[in-house]
Amino acid sequence: MRAILIDPATDGPEALVLGERPDPTPGPGQVLIRVEAAGVNRPDVLQRRGLYAPPPGASDVPGLEVAGEIAAVGESVARWSVGDRVCALLPGGGYAELAVADEGSCLPIPDVVDAVQAAGLPETVMTVFANVFEAGGLKAGETLLVHGATSGIGVTAIQMARAAGARVIATSRGADKAEAARALGADVAIDASAEDWAEAVVAAGGADVALDMVGAAYAAGHARALKPGGRWVVIATQAGARAEIDLMQVMLKRLVLTGSTLRSRPVEEKARLARAVEATVWPWVIDGRVRPPIETVLPLDQAAEAHRRMEAGGHVGKIVLAV
Repeated sequence: MRAILIDPATDGPEALVLGERPDPTPGPGQVLIRVEAAGVNRPDVLQRRGLYAPPPGASDVPGLEVAGEIAAVGESVARWSVGDRVCALLPGGGYAELAVADEGSCLPIPDVVDAVQAAGLPETVMTVFANVFEAGGLKAGETLLVHGATSGIGVTAIQMARAAGARVIATSRGADKAEAARALGADVAIDASAEDWAEAVVAAGGADVALDMVGAAYAAGHARALKPGGRWVVIATQAGARAEIDLMQVMLKRLVLTGSTLRSRPVEEKARLARAVEATVWPWVIDGRVRPPIETVLPLDQAAEAHRRMEAGGHVGKIVLAV
């Protein structure tokens, strides 16, 4: 099969080169997917740079989410059959013509979305659900603060929070991105390059849950911006992993600080999460309330260009590779 390989001689986008790998074979409890589209995510960029290694036993081909048709099933697979159309969360291996997925990490592709749209759902939707709704406990009537509002995670978080009846305050850098976040459903959109975002959040009433993809540079701001009883959920540290925070603020406001990664979770936990997403979020996808915009679709052999666009930061929504 054709697949995107990582040249260890460099860590730039040019490290992504089209090559060949033996066709993978599904093991017990796994399915083989003939990939039609693969989502591009920031962890893929970190892997390319040598900063985010695949879990033990996972493919070293980048790519955490795909959509396509099941080409083969392994022993003991109960739900899926050859020919079923699915999208799936992967520990790696998505930038290829064929990918192996655990059966529990697969979701049926709704009739109302095509393969490109479906490929942009598993990693982002499961990340938002696990962190905003499970760890963060966001409820109807509460306010979600989301940074990087025009990223794949950001636009998904806006749509899912609104679908759940929550209010959304979104931050991004640049007036055009703030306007894009507002168009996607954010109740308040803040240009963090033009004003103190934490003060703006406080002025807008504060937040009950913060989805933090920035890290250290925004740590002090979260202590100010969250309401009493607020939940601060960290899922990335793009601006540093080590921060100094005022513990007195944590105590006085009864704040909860937590965080997680998705890729390293056990197979059983990913399967549980997929079923929770199918029950709660898939109806929102079907009725159109959750449909993250696709910024760019590029052919597989242009994976390097896809990473350049992601690192440039100008995209609104998902970048997808068509296989």
